Amino acid sequence: MSGLVLKLAPNERVLINGAVVENGDRRTKIAIRTPNANVLRLKDAIHPDRANTPVGRACYIAQLILSGDADLAEGKRQLLLSMAQLSMVFADGPSHAILQEARSYAEDGAIYPALRRLRDLLPQEDLLIQARRS
Repeated sequence: MSGLVLKLAPNERVLINGAVVENGDRRTKIAIRTPNANVLRLKDAIHPDRANTPVGRACYIAQLILSGDADLAEGKRQLLLSMAQLSMVFADGPSHAILQEARSYAEDGAIYPALRRLRDLLPQEDLLIQARRS
């Protein structure tokens, strides 16, 4: 039987089907055997207050899908729309490649890897916002 295997650091927290699970004092592996379980590492979670930029909002949409707080089909539609809009801004090679990879993951229904790739755009977005303010 296959499934998702989480490798957790000491005291790391993860949201699984709405329940927060906290690891003990040692590194641990947990196998999630239930198909389509909603899993979100809390270290990857974005606080709603941080979802105030285009990339932050896209990450938050992915997070809502992963936590089970958004319908998969509608959330995926919104996520792909957000990424299409982001592609107009992130035209440089490395950022565009990250966005395309995130889009590919999302299209395949792999929302967690899409979220991880989108988070890689947050520092670049911060630079763009700072440059615009200058």
